Amino acid sequence: MTFRTWLAIVAGALPASLVAVLLFLALYAWPAIHFNGWGFVVRDSWNLGNLYADPVDIAGMSVQPGAQYGILFLIVGTLLSTLIALLLAVPVGVGAAIFLAEAVAGSLRVWISFFVELLAAIPSVVFGLWGYVVLIPFMAHHVFPILADGLGFIPIFAGPTGSGYGLLTAGVLLSLMIVPFIAATLRDALVSQPAPLREAAMAMGATRFETIWRVILPGVVKVLISAIFLALGRALGETMAVLMVSGNALNYLPQNIYAPISTMAAFVVSQLDSALQDPSGMAVRSLAEIALVLSVISIVINAAARLMLVVWGRVGRPAGAA
Repeated sequence: MTFRTWLAIVAGALPASLVAVLLFLALYAWPAIHFNGWGFVVRDSWNLGNLYADPVDIAGMSVQPGAQYGILFLIVGTLLSTLIALLLAVPVGVGAAIFLAEAVAGSLRVWISFFVELLAAIPSVVFGLWGYVVLIPFMAHHVFPILADGLGFIPIFAGPTGSGYGLLTAGVLLSLMIVPFIAATLRDALVSQPAPLREAAMAMGATRFETIWRVILPGVVKVLISAIFLALGRALGETMAVLMVSGNALNYLPQNIYAPISTMAAFVVSQLDSALQDPSGMAVRSLAEIALVLSVISIVINAAARLMLVVWGRVGRPAGAA
C-alpha cells in the first residue's frame, strides 16, 4: 500500500473508534433505553429498587421491583458546574494569555508559560485531594458566607451555605483545571501575530491596550473559541476531582449555588459498585445510558463549535472571495 493509503487508514481510525464506542454504548444500553424511555432525561429519581427480591418482568425485560431511573439532576449538575467553570476560567485564561504574550518577554515568559501548562498535566485526583483538604474548608468558612451576606437578595446566592461541598466549589475546581487549555492555546496564537500589525496600530496612535483589544484579539477569535470548547469538553467529562468536592447528591436538584450536586461522569463512577449488585443488570445498563447521553452532549457541543467557526469564517470573508 502507498503512504497516502496508510495515512488515510490512520486518520480514519480516529472517527471509527468514536463510532465504535457510541455503537457499543447504544447496543449495551438499549434495554435501559427501552425501559426508561424519554423520562430518563426529565426525571430526577435514581432508585435501584429492591435488590433482594427476585427480578420481575416488565415489557419483556428483567427489572428489580420498584426500580426507576432518571438523570435530570445529573444533567443539571453537569451543565451548571461546567458553566460556572467557564465563567471563571475564560477571563482568567484570556488575561493570562495576554500577560504572557504581551507583557512578559525572554526567558521569564518561557518559565511562566511552563508552569501554566504544567497545571494541565497534574492528575485530576491531585486536584480533587487539594480541593477536599484546602478548597472545601476555604469556601465554607470564607467565600460562602461573604456571598450569602452580600448577594443573598439574589435567590441563587441565598443560604443555607452548607459545608463547602457543592456546585460553586466544583465549578471553581473545574475552572482551575481548564485555565491552562485556554491560556496556553491563546498565548501561542497571540505570539504568532505579526509584529508589523502591532507597530501599525501604535503608529496610528493606539495605546497598547487598544492595540491588544481592537487589533490583536479580533485576529485570534477563532482560536479563542476553539480553546473554550476544548476546555468545555474537559470540564464536561471530569470525574474524580468533581466527585471529591461536589457532595455527590442523589435525586436532588440544587436550590442555590452552594448546594451539593452530582455530575454524569462522577455519578457513573460512584454508583458502579452498587449497580453491579443489581441481579437484573438494568442498573449497569442505565449507567451505560448515562455515558451515552454524556457522549451525545459532548458531540453536539463540539459540532456546534465547529458550525460556529464555519459561519464565523463565512461572515468575516470578503465579498467575492473563494
